[in-house]
Amino acid sequence: MYAIPLGEAGAELRPLEPWHAEEFLAHLDRGREFIGRFIPFGATATDLASTRELLQQFTDTRAAGTRAYHGIWLDGLLVGGVLALNFDEENGNCEVGCWLEPAGAGRGLVTRAMRHLIDWAVEERGIHRVEWLAASGNVPSLNVARRLGFTKEGVLRESFPWRGERHDMEVWSVLAPEWRSARNEHRER
Repeated sequence: MYAIPLGEAGAELRPLEPWHAEEFLAHLDRGREFIGRFIPFGATATDLASTRELLQQFTDTRAAGTRAYHGIWLDGLLVGGVLALNFDEENGNCEVGCWLEPAGAGRGLVTRAMRHLIDWAVEERGIHRVEWLAASGNVPSLNVARRLGFTKEGVLRESFPWRGERHDMEVWSVLAPEWRSARNEHRER
C-alpha cells in the first residue's frame, strides 16, 4: 500500500480497499448529510456488508483500469476522497470528482489530492481531456475546479434529479497541455 502526503501535517491520500469498510462506513455516516446534498455518493453503503461490497467494486474497477478511488486521511481519520471514472483511453477522456465530510472542509485537501490524481491520469494514463461535473449549487466543488485551472464549458439545465429536485450540472474541463502549464505555474510559486 502507498500513502501520498498532501502537504499538511497528518494529511495523506491512499487507495480505498475493502478492508477499510468499517472506517469508510463511519466516515459516510459522519458526512452523509453533507456529502449527499448534491451527489448520491455512498448512498448504497448503509451497513458493513453493503459498504464492503461497494469498496470491493471500487477495487475491481481500479484493477480493470476504468476507475480509481482514493481516500483522504487527516490525522488518521478518513475525511473524504477523490475519484477518476469513465476512463475512455481510446479517446483520451476521463472524469474526476470528489467528496468530503465537514471535518476535512476548508483545508485545501481536495485540491491537493486532485492534483495528484490528475497528474496520474494525464501522465500515467495518457488522458488528454479531464472533465469535472458538479451541480451548480455545489459551490465548494466548483471552486476546486476553478483553483485547478478547469474551464467552464456549459450548464446541463435540470439534468440531474436528486432528492426530489432537478439540479443544473456544470461541465468543466482541463486539457493535458493546459494542465501541464497550470501545474508548472503552481510549482513555481
